[in-house]
Amino acid sequence: MHGSLDSALAGGVTLGGQGLEVPLADGTRGYFNYYWLRDNCPSSFDSETRERTFDIFQDIEPQPASARLDGEALEIVWQGSGHVTRHRLDWLAPYAKGTPRHDPADLPRRLWYADHYPKIARFSQPDLMRDRVLVGKWAEALLVEGVAIVTDMPDSDAGLTETARLLGQVRPTFFGDYFDVRVHADPINLAYTAKALELHTDVPAEDMAPGVQFLHCRANSVTGGDNLILDGTAAAADLRRDHPADFALLAETEIPFYWEHDGYDMRARQRVIELDRHGEISGLTISQHLADVFDLPQHFLDRYYPALRRFGRLLQSPKYLVRYRLKAGECVVFDNHRVVHGRDAYTAASGKRYLRGTYVDRGELRSTYRALVTPGRFA
Repeated sequence: MHGSLDSALAGGVTLGGQGLEVPLADGTRGYFNYYWLRDNCPSSFDSETRERTFDIFQDIEPQPASARLDGEALEIVWQGSGHVTRHRLDWLAPYAKGTPRHDPADLPRRLWYADHYPKIARFSQPDLMRDRVLVGKWAEALLVEGVAIVTDMPDSDAGLTETARLLGQVRPTFFGDYFDVRVHADPINLAYTAKALELHTDVPAEDMAPGVQFLHCRANSVTGGDNLILDGTAAAADLRRDHPADFALLAETEIPFYWEHDGYDMRARQRVIELDRHGEISGLTISQHLADVFDLPQHFLDRYYPALRRFGRLLQSPKYLVRYRLKAGECVVFDNHRVVHGRDAYTAASGKRYLRGTYVDRGELRSTYRALVTPGRFA
């Protein structure tokens, strides 16, 4: 309870100095602040744009002239303006305990290991284009497992764009809106060579690395070049269980990443292991080839390097690593903050290998899932 309440009782509603109490359906009484009640009056939101229009910064402090129960609703008449606010009791109840509003996109993650490739969710691109319900299932697979494969992709740049836009807007990086993974005459990234690409997450040198990655295979006839992926959250969960001190170092310490090339000087500091608001492992940021010089106290590095090395070796364990060959017409889609990926070396002269990539932010993925599976607060 927030402060002492006056004993004045009006139809089951108890008025206090800064808020009121009202009986709820579960037999408890909920306390609600007057500012909050007025700020969230249904009339405080524009009926077309759904944006808040009430100015809580105005001089008038909201105080009720009266408050009563009217059926299944709380009705308040405000002093001065005479404005009437009505809140359904079933709408008020979830806010009584001050816990975050339920997020349907906050789904529990399902960890996976080296045997997961045959179990990866697969969706046909033409089916996704015509079925929004199926898009919701695709988004759910990405939220729960962090990876899915889209098959039957059109062999075109537009095919990747229209597929990515099913989940959100194309998210550019300093590489541009898209990137082409093939051998370049003057490569600026190891991905643009035929060399092996060590396990990593993409673009750690940006303040907020892009969330969902698309890799559309347009051609793959070379010898070698198998794709490598693993569930970084599964490996991090094992590290937390077996080596909690190492886990804490990687989850609490920001280390520097960089990208310096052709006019770019990108720098950002990231935690190798990311935790969500529940304290659960939500992902990783890891990249040996884009790690900057660690500008941390040298005696601290006596502990940090062994922890990082232990985790890096764990990521290479056969327990987690999935090796597969992406085929032309397939697009692997994965959470860039969860799925660590890489590539075996290949022989460039043996054929053609071309993957076109882009990104969509994680927030857009969650937004699409919420919009497809649940009504909003204004429904």
